[in-house]
Amino acid sequence: MGLLIISASLNPGSKSRLLAQAALSALQTDNIEVEFLDLRDSPLPLCDGGAAYGDPNVALVSAKISAADGVIIASPIYNYDVNAVLKNLIELTGKAAWENKTVAFLNAAGGASSYMSIMALANSLMLDFRCVIVPRFVYAVPGDFAAGAIGNPQIVERIAACAHATAELVRQRSS
Repeated sequence: MGLLIISASLNPGSKSRLLAQAALSALQTDNIEVEFLDLRDSPLPLCDGGAAYGDPNVALVSAKISAADGVIIASPIYNYDVNAVLKNLIELTGKAAWENKTVAFLNAAGGASSYMSIMALANSLMLDFRCVIVPRFVYAVPGDFAAGAIGNPQIVERIAACAHATAELVRQRSS
């Protein structure tokens, strides 16, 4: 079983990246095979429906998603939706990479009002690519962070629970 954690923020001070790193730590502590993909390290072109698909980084990230049994996506929420970087990643990698994946979400947002905003992406992944969505996700707000770290221990616990639920669902689906 292999899990992939995708950090979809390009912001150097990303709060969603902190969520991703906490999931990585929780899984590594339990010796679960996991890889971390920070999209800052693999700049992607804008999906243009043509030449962008031939970009070497598109091939690299597509291969990582394809090889994973499950994917944990950490993304910021902007304007009641995931960021454009994540949407672009999914458009560039598409069905070949995402079909039948187990997918979980870790989100950081500016306020509590958009906690349901991940549902548009979850629905798209379910309907377009037949992904199985982990019914446990994390939604963190500014008060959950302090001094460049996750300051709310309940969020850390929820991240670990989400990561382990993802690993368990992947295990069950593959047996």
